[in-house]
Formats: sequence, C-alpha cells, structure tokens
Amino acid sequence: MAYQILVVDDDAEFREELRICLDDYQVIEAPNGADAMAILKKPNAVDLVILDAVMPMISGMEVLRQIKKLKPALAIIILTGKSSKDIAIDALRGRADDYIEKPINIPKFLEIVRSTLAAKAQKEFTRGNGIHAKVEQAKQFIERNFDKKIMLEDVAAQICLSPKYFSRVFKEVCGQSFNEYRLSVKINRASELLKKSDYTVTEIANQLGYENLESFIRMFEKITTLSPSQYRQKNRKGALKAAKKQLV
Repeated sequence: MAYQILVVDDDAEFREELRICLDDYQVIEAPNGADAMAILKKPNAVDLVILDAVMPMISGMEVLRQIKKLKPALAIIILTGKSSKDIAIDALRGRADDYIEKPINIPKFLEIVRSTLAAKAQKEFTRGNGIHAKVEQAKQFIERNFDKKIMLEDVAAQICLSPKYFSRVFKEVCGQSFNEYRLSVKINRASELLKKSDYTVTEIANQLGYENLESFIRMFEKITTLSPSQYRQKNRKGALKAAKKQLV
C-alpha cells in the first residue's frame, strides 16, 4: 500500500518504534503539534495522523481541533496513557477516528490503523462513485506511486473495477491508455528533477523505480526526443537566458 501516515509524538524513540511497526506504509514524523500543522498546511499526501494526546507546547487535543478545522476529512488516531479514558472520550467527541492506549499492543494497533484507513477509503468511494471519480482516484494512485512498478490490475483492484473495464474507461476519460499515462507521470517527474536538481541521471532513474538505466534513457528519449543529459543542458541554458533578460 502507499498510504502515508504522519506520526506526531515528542518521544523520538517511540516514533522510531512506530515507524518500524508501520513498515508497510509511508511514514513521516513530527516531534510536536506546531511541526505537524506546518506539514499539513503544505501540499501533502497524508492519509492518517497518529497523534499523541499529551505533548509540550501544543496539546494533542488542540492539535486535533486545528487539524479538523484545516482538514475535516483527515483520519486521526489519538494515543493516550492507560489512565486517560477521559482524554480518549474527549478525542472521540472532537471527531478523532479512534484511540489506542500506551504502551501499545502492536497487533491491536496495526488492526486499528488498517480499519481506519479502510473506513476512510470507503467514505471516499461513497462520496465519489461515478466513473470520473474512479478515474481520478486511479490517477492519484498512479501519481503517488510513480517510483514503484504498478500494474493495471493493481490500480483496478484499488478502485473496485475489473481490469478490462478499467482499461477501457480510463482511456475514454483521459484520452491516454493506462500505460501511456503511467509513463507520462514518470517522465514529467524526471523532467522536473533534471531541471531543478543536481541528481545524476542514474540517481533520477533509481528514484523513478527503473532498475535499468538504459531503459530509462530510451523511454525518456522516446517521449521528449532528447536524452536526459541533453534535456538538462537545454533547459538550464533556457533558464540562464531568461535570467539574463531580466537583468537587462
């Protein structure tokens, strides 16, 4: 799965323990509520927040209130102490999705995470179950997994369609086949990295999930008519010319 989880807790060792437990997910961390809100206010793909109820600076309950104001649909699990039933009740009243007591029971914790994410996916499906909404869900899944080898069958399963039907409607809605769109996402990402980063071509190929450098170069040339090195050189020259014009 490619769900992204934000863990908010002031205990660095505990955050690391949760990261290890959540190795099937993409995990990002925040040591306090202020950092968590800074992450959520920027463009992000966070699906679930795991939030400690008791933290310095800003309490977990206040962070819960701020998150629900900023992103009402974002799923949140509150972490409480064993003797903090009142906090757990307040959290649920504050529209947290669930809570779990510390020290955590790993199997129970993982089951709560799975069920919370499944409920979130079901709500999203219910809100937008038309074919256009399904295609948008598919596109988001492809974009969020640009660095992985995903097959048409994987995406079709995510949006509960048969592979054959999904393939047909995807092309009808997008004007591109699944494979064409998936490749365009990778090449667009590569183009941005070539223009704006100092990663080598090999490093970029690795980031995009290509095991074979020659395969990446061949695909890039097919789409852009330039090799990655030529594309980088051309675009950086163009940026330099634009900068010089501004100075004139």
